[in-house]
Amino acid sequence: MTGLDEPHRYPGKLIVVEGIDGSGKSTQVSLLRRWLGAEGYRVFFTQWNSSALVQRAIRRGKKKDLLTPTTFSLLHAADFVDRLTYQVLPPLKGGMIVLADRYVYTAFARDVARGVHPQWVRRVYSIAPRPDLALYFRVPIEVSLERILSGRQKLKYHEAGMDLGLSSDPAESFRRFQSKILTIYDSVTAEFGLRVIDGSADIDEQQRLVRKMVRHVLRGAGRVTRTYAGSEQPLLRPRPSLQEAGKA
Repeated sequence: MTGLDEPHRYPGKLIVVEGIDGSGKSTQVSLLRRWLGAEGYRVFFTQWNSSALVQRAIRRGKKKDLLTPTTFSLLHAADFVDRLTYQVLPPLKGGMIVLADRYVYTAFARDVARGVHPQWVRRVYSIAPRPDLALYFRVPIEVSLERILSGRQKLKYHEAGMDLGLSSDPAESFRRFQSKILTIYDSVTAEFGLRVIDGSADIDEQQRLVRKMVRHVLRGAGRVTRTYAGSEQPLLRPRPSLQEAGKA
């Protein structure tokens, strides 16, 4: 049994968004974050691959192309555990709403697309609490690619899966790699009950649907606390310094 098998017992609520690159999930979670804040809810936001303890190692590994699929998976797992300990669990215990831009389902999709065994990945993330709501923004590959390239001149090396040798052309490599991820996301969605949202629909229409689902999750949740301007925010557990972490 893993943490994803049963509802967590914390007073707060965990809401996560998932989707391939260019799905629009980050835009939607940003809008949701602002709305919840305006409604008076205490919200804490966390995102994938943002732990200060791990970011440097991942950047160096990417730059020198030293990351095998398993190494990649373990580094992201270390990022997740650090954020779970210091960014996710404390606010959940304090009755806050935690919004996560990507969660374990990202690992279930990306790592397996890179060739890591799915059951191994699930065991690595077995400590993860089950979200109260997991939203999956699904878009076709071409929509995803068009959105990304409209914002910058070229695709990122690992984003396009260039490290896997799928194609020498970044756009074609992206299509093949993200298509693999999309297929796995679909199976993960069925397995874990993620709520699917059409990521190619109008932004406002998506947000209305998101808020409707979130309202349902929060309905009758008397333990989820609210705050107003000037109220104190609960202190999270302090993260150890890099030096202290190295001694652990």
